[in-house]
Amino acid sequence: MPAQARGIETRARILVAARQCFSQSGYDATGVSEICAAAGVTKGAFYHHFVSKQAVFLELLQQWLRDLEDQLTSLRGQASSVPEALRSMAAMLPAIVETARGQIALFLEFLIQARRDPAVWQATIEPYRRYRSLFSRLIRDGIEEGSLRPVDAESASLWLVSLAVGLLLQAVLDPDGADWGRAAQQAVESMLIARRSPQEEDR
Repeated sequence: MPAQARGIETRARILVAARQCFSQSGYDATGVSEICAAAGVTKGAFYHHFVSKQAVFLELLQQWLRDLEDQLTSLRGQASSVPEALRSMAAMLPAIVETARGQIALFLEFLIQARRDPAVWQATIEPYRRYRSLFSRLIRDGIEEGSLRPVDAESASLWLVSLAVGLLLQAVLDPDGADWGRAAQQAVESMLIARRSPQEEDR
């Protein structure tokens, strides 16, 4: 196997092993030695790819949130209107929940470490700021295309991100508590601020 391909494979094995170790034992209790043993690599190989345990932790966080952001951006590009894009995004929830269920322990570790470590906090909060920016642009596009009633886009983006995060957490922690996919669709429908008819505008 070419050296570059071996390097890519080794890096991927380290990330998979680290995800398992962090989920099972927690961030603080997991050391580089444990990650190397689980991945079947030497410490030299580990430090060739990552400068520290924290770097691996941050890569896992950014990888997860980046994948989600890419999916949202792709759906926006495929949709013919803003309401269609929002409905497609809501339809993603069941798949996101399935992915998140296997990583709930790791997700909680992210939150715990974010309270303690400024670097983890910054890496955690930055994607949410980008999500708000994405939704804010989406809402402004909807207003411009005439599919949404004029509202404050920044405030509406906060509602949408809060809705998404709240539904995701509930679905992961209480999977049988509701039909979460349907709940996401209904929530989006209730939040869609449809443009009023000319008759309503005149009232």
